Amino acid sequence: MSKKGKKAKMPLSDEEQLLLFQQKLLAEEEMAKKKERLLNQFLKDKLAKEEHNCALNLSKINTQWRTVLREVKTRELHKDIEILSRTFERVVDCKDGSLVKDLSEAEEQYAHALRSHLHNIDQLLALQRRRLSLLEESYNVELEALTKEFETERKTIIDQHEEEIHYLQDVFVAMEQNCLDSEYESKLEFQSMWEDLKNKNLEEKHFLRLQLEHTVEDLWRRFQDALKNYTDATEDRKIAFETLKAKDEKSCKEIEAQMKKIQRLQDSIIILKGKIMVHGRESEEQNQDIREDKELVLVQLRKLKAQRTQARGISQENLVKLTLESNATLKALRKIVDKGEKVLKLAEICRKFETEEEKVLPFYSSVLTPEEQDIKIDPEEFTEELGKVIMDYIGMENFWKRYNKVKLEQLSLQHRRAQLLEINEKLREMLKQYLDGISVSDEVLSQLSPRFIVNQSRNLPQPPSMPTAQPGGQKPPATYNIIEAAHVIAHIL
Repeated sequence: MSKKGKKAKMPLSDEEQLLLFQQKLLAEEEMAKKKERLLNQFLKDKLAKEEHNCALNLSKINTQWRTVLREVKTRELHKDIEILSRTFERVVDCKDGSLVKDLSEAEEQYAHALRSHLHNIDQLLALQRRRLSLLEESYNVELEALTKEFETERKTIIDQHEEEIHYLQDVFVAMEQNCLDSEYESKLEFQSMWEDLKNKNLEEKHFLRLQLEHTVEDLWRRFQDALKNYTDATEDRKIAFETLKAKDEKSCKEIEAQMKKIQRLQDSIIILKGKIMVHGRESEEQNQDIREDKELVLVQLRKLKAQRTQARGISQENLVKLTLESNATLKALRKIVDKGEKVLKLAEICRKFETEEEKVLPFYSSVLTPEEQDIKIDPEEFTEELGKVIMDYIGMENFWKRYNKVKLEQLSLQHRRAQLLEINEKLREMLKQYLDGISVSDEVLSQLSPRFIVNQSRNLPQPPSMPTAQPGGQKPPATYNIIEAAHVIAHIL
């Protein structure tokens, strides 16, 4: 404890005091930076809040201003709607009386036309059902024929493939059996030849042994006789010499006999080796031929498998093609049915816009002259394709009649609209001139006035004469209601 107290009471050096002072300065700088960052963040948040409040207040002002404008606009629109409703009620009251009778007549004509239209629709539906049934029957017949043909071809290919497989298996088994038989026969021949050679060698050895024994016995007898004579002549030396000589001859003979036997055995071994090599070559050649035959059979088997897979792929492609064509025909039939339903719906919609005359007589008679009807097509230009096209469009003759009639009526209405617009402009000019004639001013006096009459004629422009219908036309001349300008001005003012 005394040591620790002494260390704590020791004064700090200059370097340590400088380090502490630097650490304090760094801590103060960090605190100042933190304060600046917090202040900047606070100012940014306050600025964002102010911007948000400004945008919110501006949106509130805009919404209040829009509500004020909407109220003003709604008041103006209400006034306009009241004026329009009054005028509309007057027009409706005027037209109600005339339209009741037209409605009753139109209902009767509509009932008659609806009955005829429903009858025609039933006939068209029956015709379409018969056509669809015939197409379905032809499609089913073709589909059955194709499926039968496909099944027969598939069955024949499978049967042929199975027969070829059985034939190749039989050939392979027969070749293996022939190889085993030939190998067994060669082994038997080798064993028999080996036994024969062994027996021959034993017989020769036995024969040589007997022959040698006879010769040895004869020589022994002679040797005994000579020995007796020699012993009689020479005593000890002769006995020693004879004994050594006999031993030497006997060893030489034995050596020669053994050498001959060895030579014969080597010759027989060489002959047997040659025969074994010949048989081995023959067996190898036979095995090579069998291997080649086996490879050929395997190649043929691979070809047959490839043909089978190719035929299977072609049949699969044909089946896929058949399914795609059947799906395409079904889609085409669905499109035709949808087109027919669309045509019927359009016919029902067009029926609502038909006139009374069209409801009673839907198909007008031809307006062509006999000379135009007698026009013939040049036989050089008339071909089979043109004839087929004409026959295909014979059923559309009534449709084209009605289409052409509607087109002509559309053009006539457009022409009539242009005429009416021109008449309306002229009437506006007349009304303007009339109003100018009522008022008196320098500008009016400088222009033409209807009050001035020169040579019993007014200086107003005359309205155009109404066009009269031609005797060959189909529509009678139309009548128009003319309202005096003074009456219109009184109502407007």
